[in-house]
Amino acid sequence: MTDTSKAPEIDMKLFWACFIALVTTSFGFILRALTLPQWGEEFNLTNTQIGEIAGVGLWPFAISIVLFSLIVDRIGYKNTMIFGFVCHVLSAVLTYFASGYWSLYIATFLVAIGNGTVEAVVNPVVATMFPRQKTKWLNILHAGWPGGLVLGGIMALLLGDEASWKFKMILILLPTMAYGVMMFFREFPINERVKAGVSYMEMLKEVGGLGALIVNTLIVFQIGTIFNWPFYLSIIIILVITGLYTYYVRSMGQPIFILLILLMVPLAITELGTDSWISELMAPEMRNIGIQAGWILVYTSAIMMVLRLFSGVIVHRILPLNLLAVSSAVACFGLLLFSVSTGIMVLVAATLFAFGKTFFWPTMLAIVSERFPKGGALTLNITGGVGMMAAGVLGAVILGFVQDESINRKLMQVDPNLHAVYATEQKESIFGVYQSIDQGKLALASDDDLTQLNQIQETAKKEALLVVAIFPIIMLMTYLSLMLYFKSKGGYKVIILEDRVAVN
Repeated sequence: MTDTSKAPEIDMKLFWACFIALVTTSFGFILRALTLPQWGEEFNLTNTQIGEIAGVGLWPFAISIVLFSLIVDRIGYKNTMIFGFVCHVLSAVLTYFASGYWSLYIATFLVAIGNGTVEAVVNPVVATMFPRQKTKWLNILHAGWPGGLVLGGIMALLLGDEASWKFKMILILLPTMAYGVMMFFREFPINERVKAGVSYMEMLKEVGGLGALIVNTLIVFQIGTIFNWPFYLSIIIILVITGLYTYYVRSMGQPIFILLILLMVPLAITELGTDSWISELMAPEMRNIGIQAGWILVYTSAIMMVLRLFSGVIVHRILPLNLLAVSSAVACFGLLLFSVSTGIMVLVAATLFAFGKTFFWPTMLAIVSERFPKGGALTLNITGGVGMMAAGVLGAVILGFVQDESINRKLMQVDPNLHAVYATEQKESIFGVYQSIDQGKLALASDDDLTQLNQIQETAKKEALLVVAIFPIIMLMTYLSLMLYFKSKGGYKVIILEDRVAVN
């Protein structure tokens, strides 16, 4: 393997600018997540409004990362990065001076656009810088995500609820200014696809009609939910956009690439979906051992950060698909252990789960870039975009739905009378109609009823993790199948594009 650390053309200052930019995205993510309750109190927001603000922090990411991937090679990586930087700064300022729901909503929308724009740049830039060591360096790059969670989480938890949320949110400017200054004076490389003379049409063909269908479905249905337009309108929009794209490129896409982006759905549910709920799900057990629940996410993120930073030792000895197969098995075991753990064993389960999920996201990006370099920034960033959309649309929702269903079922079994009193709210989600606990009635419950209801709710939290364990099993079986497929083709090989375009 080539020792790229000795190559003079590698600008490591540019790499670390990309790293800090990625730190900024998760730094802001966790600070906003921990600040939402304070916004609710100060601005008298409903739970629905709080949920809408949280949601707008995710779906615009996918839109911006896909759209910029289509044009980033033409408008330039630095110009795109400057746009992301401006979005981050404007978001921080608008949040600081927020006066209510709409200013918070717009500020969160801007930060999500900035986050997607940043990832639209940093992933293809790093893949281009290290064409023969993509798995290693994309893992190191993506140590920035858990790094930001650790940094932001520690700051927010140490400051406590009594600290002004304005002060917490303005802290986002620290990493923002750092990457802004660092990247402004750097020269960005030309993408490997462009240098190899691979045409724009060839890039679009790698994604094809099936890839466009997956992306369009996730984005259009999410926007349709926000604007509450009819289901049939979403179907029409999806079919029209996908049909036009397929007609234009005359390709259905690379089959393995289609399979890989579909795999991002269970991967995102396992990693980001669980992360969004883990503090809440483990809160009862964490209270029992005297630790604030928020620290469990900081702890697992710290493990991920360290493992990704030193991933070179691991990926040098194991192929990407083998690594993902092992990771899926470990993550599944960690989730199963979570579902039955009490006391200090919760931390053991958290450690296993962290080890399992560490290499998921960046290694999937690396495989897509190694096998489909002709797709350039588009195939690479669509992979991340599909994952983020799956996390926002499905990941967090499915864990909540499983809990509500479990509580409803167990309450009916344990005490039908209690069920008739408290489980009176009928709601609808993308997974169907379900019965839930009326929070207003719960607040007025007697001590005996509250004790019984709390026990059922705590059991439901653990059952939710048991259900999520199905997804890494699906991933494991798929990775094993892919390993057998590549073995039949002579083994997994990295595809390197040879430069055809002279670069001054």
